[in-house]
Amino acid sequence: MISLARDSIRAFDIIGDTALVEAATISEARKMAKKIMLQHKHIKSAWLKVGGHTGKLRIQKLKWVSGEKRTTTTHKENGILLKLDITKTYFSPRQATERKRVYGQVKKPEIILVMFSGIGPFTVSMAKNTPAAAVYGVELNKSAHKFAAENAKLNKVEGKIKLFCGDVRKIVPQLKQKFDRIIMPLPKEAESFLDVAFAAAKKGAVIHFYDFEKEEDIPSAAVAKAAAASTAAKKKIRILDVVKCGQLAPRAYRVCVDFKIV
Repeated sequence: MISLARDSIRAFDIIGDTALVEAATISEARKMAKKIMLQHKHIKSAWLKVGGHTGKLRIQKLKWVSGEKRTTTTHKENGILLKLDITKTYFSPRQATERKRVYGQVKKPEIILVMFSGIGPFTVSMAKNTPAAAVYGVELNKSAHKFAAENAKLNKVEGKIKLFCGDVRKIVPQLKQKFDRIIMPLPKEAESFLDVAFAAAKKGAVIHFYDFEKEEDIPSAAVAKAAAASTAAKKKIRILDVVKCGQLAPRAYRVCVDFKIV
């Protein structure tokens, strides 16, 4: 995120050759798009964010501002390429460092599950950058699932990735597979899927549980949610780490609880 204190614009994201701008008005967005394109010569298209991500598919409403009126782009992060449609899929470039932190923990041939896997930033980076034996991804959004399959091929890791389109609660039990590591990057709703994660995890598995919390409730609230779910599942856990990995609003953060089933 790049903040611009002297403009009424709050911030912008760069995804591939596309800029997503936050601004109070369309005229301000156009002025900012001009500045962005002057500073970042590879930017070909600019869009204004209209509200937040909405619905189960976390789609961002956008309005064209400048440049090419094109919604597909290819983004590069952590040595991988990710193709997507900014109007049909959810993707946050701000989480690249967090994704690297998580995949950096994989040191041996693990079987990994990524819930809510989207266009494949976790699945592809795990397959490309770690010794993982297999990476499973489950995604509800049909468009995101299609791009995830394309991205697996684009990065030449399709042999290590198994993708499924549908509801995590329905798909994961049907896999009849136990996992060494489970990633749950859906902060608003991941808590309600912790029971699915516990049922699919091997003993000794590591789970990365994402949550949104107010600053004063970190780390206790997210840890309490993981602990309550473990009690309900009749499993014991050990907290490995609690990491702030993004700001939602003033004094509100995205957090990840890394814990191990013991």
